[in-house]
Amino acid sequence: MGFDWLFSPVEWIDGHLEEWATGAPIWVALLLAALLGLRHATDPDHVMAIVTLQGTEGSRVRGAARLGAWWGVGHAATLLVVGVPLIALDDALPGPVQAWSERLVGVLIVALALRAAIRWWRGRPLRAAGATAPAPLADRTPAAAFGIGVLHGLAGTGAVVLLVLATLPSTATAYLALAVFAPMSVVSMAACSAAWGWLATRISRSRLVGDLFAVAASTFALLFGVWYVAAV
Repeated sequence: MGFDWLFSPVEWIDGHLEEWATGAPIWVALLLAALLGLRHATDPDHVMAIVTLQGTEGSRVRGAARLGAWWGVGHAATLLVVGVPLIALDDALPGPVQAWSERLVGVLIVALALRAAIRWWRGRPLRAAGATAPAPLADRTPAAAFGIGVLHGLAGTGAVVLLVLATLPSTATAYLALAVFAPMSVVSMAACSAAWGWLATRISRSRLVGDLFAVAASTFALLFGVWYVAAV
């Protein structure tokens, strides 16, 4: 089973944004950069990062948002560090670097999906005893989220964003658009992580539904990660 269909809507949206951004006035380019940043967390590889990083046991919404924000900061930091010289040189990320980054992202998704499954399995006795409190995020540290975000910044749709920005009419406009996109992507990731934390918390209130949800989410993320590694 392939997962290319998950990327089709994203590619369609990015394609239209690139068309509208080409030769557009600076205010239009900056608006499109903001919209692209706010949509960025919905990319399939980023959604899988949210699922595997946050887990499926449920967590406080504020804690989930904070973890997602750190993921976004790492992602934005990489885009800024890599994007500035690429825009200046009017170049793209070398193919081998992007390919290996995407493979590492796939491996990381597999590892985090397996960890989520193990956490769920180990938590069965507590759930059977009637424990319903949200699982702590102690082992999902801001540093870990930041590192995962850094890696994602080099892979997949992060590289596509840099290509879109490179089509803007001037280098200065591309820099401004990147400066707008980066913080908006942090907001996007924090919001999507908070939404996932809220959803997982509500679903996990029912032991049966929560268990089915955890198994389905972890399995889907695991299959996606394996496919992502093989598809590069």
